[in-house]
This record gives sequence, C-alpha cells and structure tokens, in this order.
Amino acid sequence: MLKGANIGLAALGEDTGAVVVGLSWSSAAGDGDADVSLLLLDGDGKVRGDADFYFYNRPAAEDGSVQLLGKVPTENGSEDRISLDLTAIPEDVARIVVAASQDGGARFGDLDDLRLTLTDGSGEPLLGFSITDATVETAFIFGELYRRNEEWKFRAVGQGYETGLAGLATDFGITVEEEDEGEGEGGEVGEAGVGGSGVGGTETEEAVVTVPAQRGPVAGTDPVPASDPVAVPTPAQALAPVPADGAVGGSVPTAARPRGTRTAKKKVTLPKAPKKSLAENDSWKPARLFPVPSYKSDREREVRATSVLLSVMAEVPEFGRRLTAGFGAPAGRMQTFTEVSLPHGDSPKRPDGVIRTERAGKLWTALVETKTNGNPLKSEQVQTYMDIAARRGYEAVITLSNDVALEGSPLVTVKTDGRRKHKVSLWHLSWAEVAHQAQMLIRHEGVGNAAHAWLLQELLHYLQHENSGCHGFQNMGPAWVPVRDGIDAETLCQGDPRAVEVVESWERLIRQVCLRLGGELGQKALPVQRARRGTDPKSRRAELADRLCEEGKLSAEVRVDGARSILSVTADLRTGKIRTSMDVPAPDGAYPLSVAKRLLRFLEEAPADLHVETLLDGRNGPRGTLERLRPEPGDLLPGDGAEITGFRLSLFKGMGSGRGSAETGFIRSVDQAVDRFHGSVAAHLGQFEQRRPGRTRQPAEPSGTG
Repeated sequence: MLKGANIGLAALGEDTGAVVVGLSWSSAAGDGDADVSLLLLDGDGKVRGDADFYFYNRPAAEDGSVQLLGKVPTENGSEDRISLDLTAIPEDVARIVVAASQDGGARFGDLDDLRLTLTDGSGEPLLGFSITDATVETAFIFGELYRRNEEWKFRAVGQGYETGLAGLATDFGITVEEEDEGEGEGGEVGEAGVGGSGVGGTETEEAVVTVPAQRGPVAGTDPVPASDPVAVPTPAQALAPVPADGAVGGSVPTAARPRGTRTAKKKVTLPKAPKKSLAENDSWKPARLFPVPSYKSDREREVRATSVLLSVMAEVPEFGRRLTAGFGAPAGRMQTFTEVSLPHGDSPKRPDGVIRTERAGKLWTALVETKTNGNPLKSEQVQTYMDIAARRGYEAVITLSNDVALEGSPLVTVKTDGRRKHKVSLWHLSWAEVAHQAQMLIRHEGVGNAAHAWLLQELLHYLQHENSGCHGFQNMGPAWVPVRDGIDAETLCQGDPRAVEVVESWERLIRQVCLRLGGELGQKALPVQRARRGTDPKSRRAELADRLCEEGKLSAEVRVDGARSILSVTADLRTGKIRTSMDVPAPDGAYPLSVAKRLLRFLEEAPADLHVETLLDGRNGPRGTLERLRPEPGDLLPGDGAEITGFRLSLFKGMGSGRGSAETGFIRSVDQAVDRFHGSVAAHLGQFEQRRPGRTRQPAEPSGTG
C-alpha cells in the first residue's frame, strides 16, 4: 500500500475477524530496536480511559481483544507482532492506532526496512505498507484500523513524531508525566501507568501515563528471597514488564505515581529462592503433581507430556493464551483433549491432542502432534492431520517437539490444496519455548492466583526433569562430527552441504539459548542478524557455511532487551574453544585512567581469567587478564595517548566435542559458556553503561512530519 491509502478488510479475505499486525525493521549494525504501542480511540479521536493504551508495560487486554505478542527474529532484523480480535473490540471504539517508539535518543531514520504487515487468523498475508521517509523521528504511527459502515478498514498512515512516545500519546488525550532518571526504581507505573480512579475512588476525566526513564530490570540486580510462598515481587521483578491485565508486581512509589492514578493489585509470582525444606535429609524428594518415572517407551513420554501441557493450558488462562494467541486463537473459554479419534479413510486417526477455544459462540480448533526425546516430526503424519483439519473446518495444526523452527527451513514439508476454501495453518512450538513462557509468567510477570502459579511451577519442573524428554534442542545432527573432523584435518571444502546443516543446527541452538536466557532475566533475548538487505535465508546460511569451512568458526550475537551491549558467542572448531565476549563503550569526556579504574571496580566479582582489551579508534589497544590488571589499571591505557573508544571483555572455555547435550557435548559447553559470562560479567555492567554520559548531538533539522 501507499502512504495515505485505505482498504476494507472484507475485500482482502474471508477470515478477518482476528488479525495479526506485524511491525518490522532492520539495522545494518544489528543494534536497532523499537517498541510497539497501540491505542483505542473513540469517535472524537481520544482514548476513553486507562484501558485504551497498550505498550511494553501493559501488553494485553483482559478480554483478549488486544495482545502484544512480542518480538521474533527475522532474517535481517526483528518483527514485533500484535494480535487483534476485531470481533471483541468494544463498539464505542472507532479507531485503533498502531505505533512504535524509540528511546535513548535513537531515531527511526537509523533503522532500515520499516514495514507493517497484516495477516488473517490463518497466517495468510493480507497487506503490507513500507515507510521509506523516516529521518529524525523517535515515534511513528504506522497505520490504523477504523470502522466504516460496520466494516473494519485499514489506512496506511506513516506519520512521525520527534517528541517520542510522549508526543504521540499526548495527541490522543493522554497526559504524560515524564520522570527523572533514577526516580521510582526505573519508573514503575500503576495500572499500566494510566490514570483511572483517583484518591478516594473519584474518577479522573483524562488518562495519565508515566513514561519510564528506564525500562526493564537493571543488570546485576539480585532478587531478594521472599518469606511467603506467594511472594511480593522482588526489586528485579518489580522492574519487569507488567502482566497482561496491567497489574504491577509491587506498589508504585509516590514520586513515580501521577495524581489520579490507581495502584493496581499485585499479581502472583513465585520466589526464586524456595523456603527452607522441612525434610530430614536430601534423600527426601518433594511430592510432585506431575511425577516423571522411568518410561518404557517414547510413546509413553509423548502421551504424558501432551496431557500435562494441555491440562495446564486449559486451567491457567494466561498461559493458554500466551501459547495460542500467535496462532490466531481468540481469547475465550479453552478446553483441551488427548487421544481424540477422528475418521480418516479406512481407519480413524488419533492426534496427540486437540485445543478448542470458544468465543461468542464460535469455535477455534487446533490439532496437536507431539514429539519428545529428540524424535523428529514425520511429514506424512503431519500431512494427514492437515487434511483432516481441512475437511472438518479446523483452523490449525500445531506441532510440538524438541526442535526449533527456523525461517526458510521448515521442519516438515506439507502440501496444501489451493482449491479448498477453508485454510488450515501449520504452526510449531519448541518445548524450550513452552518452558520459557511458563518461567516468564511465574518468575517475572505473574498470574492471577497462587494456584495458577503453583501449576506452572509443577509444569516447569516436569519439563526440566531429565526423564520427561522435553528438553528442547539437544542434537547438532549427523553432520556435526564429519564437519568438525573435516575442519580439524583441513579437508572440508566450501559448498559442502553438511556445513549448511551444521549452520542451521547452530542457529537453532542460539535461538534456544535466547529463550533460556530471556526466561532467567525476564526480558526478551533475540539473536542479532547481520545480513545484506533482501538476502534470503538459504543464501545467507550458504554464505555462513562457506565461512565456516574457511575460518573454522561458528559465530552468533545476542541482544537482551534493555541492554546497551551485544553478547557475542564464537565456537572455534580448530582450537576447540568457545569465546563469549561483549564490547562496552567508554564514557565521553572522562579521564582515561578514571574510566579504567571504574570498569575494574564494576568487574570486582568477575573471574580472574577474564580478558580485557582496550579498543581504540580503528585498532586494538593494550590487553590482559583481570588478574594482572587489577593491581595496575593503568596498563589498559595506550602508550601513545590515543582516544579510548571502549573495552572488549572476553571469557574462554573448552568446547565439548560430542554432538549432543551430555556433559561433554558441544551444546552443554555453549550453554555453560553463556551462563558463566552473563552471570559473572554482563550482569555487573548495567550501572557502568547507564552512567555513561550521552554523546552530544547537533540539533536536527525539523522533518515536518509532526
């Protein structure tokens, strides 16, 4: 679509009652990012109150009509998606504005490929709109959905703001009160930061939102164990994104609370440190709701894992919606079933599970096919379920296994009959993603009551048990050993298809590392993609495979939401070592020796074998281990007085050789390397980076876009 154009959704497809809006962007440097927000407006173009503004601290509506699904990596950047159930939007809402904003002085002109896409409930693309004229704007309205004669239509807007989220929100009737840095523990907000009932229960006439000066948990903040099983969130949890109903896990500081803003009720999270056990000794094991005995067959594992997961999804609405909203499921009453018999040819077929969600008398149905213990999905089996779903009018087939799906590399190949009027979408979940979502809810965002939190904790314990078979990606594949040996012997040639298989396995492993790390921190962690614009996944992986053959290295970068620096992971198959590192920019205008001393002070708890390297303009400077540098921080200063641009911090670890996740396997060694670096190094750098003075910018010319 062109800027300013509009079109009715009914003209684009038959399944437009529920749609998914995707906002995507990329950056050649790999460090660009933005946050989506959404506003519901009345006929006067203003929000009706506190429930009409959705952003990173208020990600969903209680009725499920709006849900921010979060970021997913794409080939050249990331995409932030929003699920909208248009049939559930209140009738007095006339417009839905879809926007994005940046903070920290970042501008949309620094991002590439700004684009909005709209898909229907089955995942079928309906329209796209690209923004090509972004310059100094710090907020953008990408588009809007609006009612016209009982029909929903879409308009491509592309309007920018130099005043960020605050300026955008003000235009739609929200009074914004920006906090000073450090005020209110990073700027928590009550009731999603939007004013509702005031002191004494009086109603306010206009919405008020506090825009936080800093988002997310501060790196290195250690949770404080709670004394009660249903714990008030720790300081780290109180800074995490607000749960789906807008409640925050702690009281709002007076300094951070706008006048007339309600304090939301606490949601339930579980303490990171459990209460002291009453057992006489360590041999006593606590009773579990989902015990994991020694199974005799993979089939038993699959049946039990499916039943455990589906039952918890049906009983914990926040969890069930979290796993199915991205697949087009409405927010309604959910029921789940196992071992359902469905007619097909001469003999009935039995999918592992069925999910049904009802809303306003309409049913959404998905068949579930499960694999555990690393067993692969079978194309013919999934194809059968796709055919059954199409004939019975079901909406989706969901596959669930230890594997991680990659863009451009499907786990199974199925054929769809284009002549069928009813469309069936095929989706995939990794067990690692299921565990990630459970951990995000019970450790960081919270659920409605203590029973739900306990159910999720029992599910998480089950998934993490060694006998469950639900451990996520665990095998680098049959190509790993010959590629590893070929690199060691220098006999592996470019163009070898086995190298591409290893690159795909490496990418799956990094995706899983991001899920695990994000679950621990309560923040999104995504792999950074640095590829030329327009590069397709197959070509990109072939290029990385050729580089692996030439250099003998697998490399990846991970960005944690809210962190300034990128975590790099490199596995050198020639030396047998894994290097985890991070480049930390140096402050402007500070004395070099003071900067060096301050850095070492923040690294006081870091391992003695941490390598610290000074980065100069266009070259590398002095370097050494932390053990040697601690008594002599001046050794980090260049002898010629060159300007210090930053520091590179690195840890090295021996690389496992096996293709699996055993103690001596490659996958386990990568997990351990990332955990050690983040826990002992990266977690202590948050304050060093936050106190860094910002670079002076020249005033920008007005863009004239609003």
